[in-house]
Amino acid sequence: FNRRMPEEINRVLVDHLGSMLFAPTEAAMRNLAGEGIAPEKCHLVGDVMFDAALAFGQKARRKSKILEQLGLARKEYVLATVHRAENTDDQKRLQAIIGGLTRIAAQKTVVWPVHPRIRELLQQPEMQQQLGDQVRMIEPVGYLDMVMLEQNAALIATDSGGVQKEAFFHRIPCVTLREETEWTELVDAGWNRLAPPTDPERICGIMTEALDSYGREVRPYGDGQAARLIVERLLKI
Repeated sequence: FNRRMPEEINRVLVDHLGSMLFAPTEAAMRNLAGEGIAPEKCHLVGDVMFDAALAFGQKARRKSKILEQLGLARKEYVLATVHRAENTDDQKRLQAIIGGLTRIAAQKTVVWPVHPRIRELLQQPEMQQQLGDQVRMIEPVGYLDMVMLEQNAALIATDSGGVQKEAFFHRIPCVTLREETEWTELVDAGWNRLAPPTDPERICGIMTEALDSYGREVRPYGDGQAARLIVERLLKI
């Protein structure tokens, strides 16, 4: 419902134009009904991202060497990602996030693949001073390496919608560095916590609470067969 996000504008346009809509969750089905979209166009199939997580999670374990390359041990680090314009273009919000990450780094190593959007900004002397040596900033990583980092983290702190879900798929607690999330079912189930990026101490406190925590055993995104269900329905046309 956040029309400030380009993704939401695109979703609304495409959903109203589309002749078949494949929804990932019951909540998504309710939202479509609330927007007046004909129910016969909407099909609950689960989330194709879950399909991908199951397939590529195994592949990452076989092929990725990122943990060895970075000298990381399972459950001994926090994985952070920050890329959303509302956080990167607002210096106060970004400094609050950096402050939170710096504080949690006193408990666990923080590994941060830095998005190109903020690489130059983080090179500024005042940012470098605030970060110190406690947060390990690395270059962006490929998909399999990212999956491997997600699977083995003690906690994921992110402002990414996709990474929130991937954290849940791999049963890793997540803190979302925003005031809201599209995936409210993960907050309800205890797998995700919202940390508005306004106060470093509060961000660190929420991350500390989330460490080693686990949510309820829920399956809001289907059983990993979303792609098959979509193809079956398309073949009926």
